[in-house]
Amino acid sequence: MVALLLGAATTSFAQKANLDNPFSLEGVMNLASGVTWEAPSVRARYFVNDNIAVRATIGLGDGLGTPRSESYNFSDSSGNMAGTRDIARLAWNASIGAEYHLEGTKRMSPYFGLGINFGGGSYNETWGNSDGTAYVDGLDAEVNYSQSMFGLQLGAGLDIYLIDNLYCGFELGLGFASYTYGDITTDVTMGGITTTSVDYGGSETYIGTGAGNASVRFGWRF
Repeated sequence: MVALLLGAATTSFAQKANLDNPFSLEGVMNLASGVTWEAPSVRARYFVNDNIAVRATIGLGDGLGTPRSESYNFSDSSGNMAGTRDIARLAWNASIGAEYHLEGTKRMSPYFGLGINFGGGSYNETWGNSDGTAYVDGLDAEVNYSQSMFGLQLGAGLDIYLIDNLYCGFELGLGFASYTYGDITTDVTMGGITTTSVDYGGSETYIGTGAGNASVRFGWRF
């Protein structure tokens, strides 16, 4: 695949753009175990001069590959699907940063980049006639909490222009990310009586070159 792209980049009509068209718009595909769309995102970039570009990225997902929603059904003693458990997640991520592009060639533009990442999200879980794991007649519940993320990323990449202004890119970085989870509130209703419990939130910290720090990009400069 890489060899094919490099071969396409050497065609005579492929040429790196200049300051006459300093904007670019990209789609970013992260790499993890294989190639996945764990955190699909869109990136806008603006070249201040031939070497320096500023960029902003926005996307959906927490960067961990967590599914957006889940649904489970539980059967009663008669085999009827009478209990449910539904999970809904909403997560977003964004980044601002800058790139320093080296001299490269007419068709290839290597660069170093620095980014500040942040994001947030919410979690909602609803039980109907279940305890979340099995059917329980008359038991309903709702679970809620929120989360936030902050991170830093230092990386290097390469843009390869396939035809005028159309390019693919590769990027690998070392990233730090801290996820903070709010208190988990659970409201359980049984026999018309509702009780509320609160579990204190927590945090997770990641550092490395995993998902979100290695990507393939396709973009158009205009």
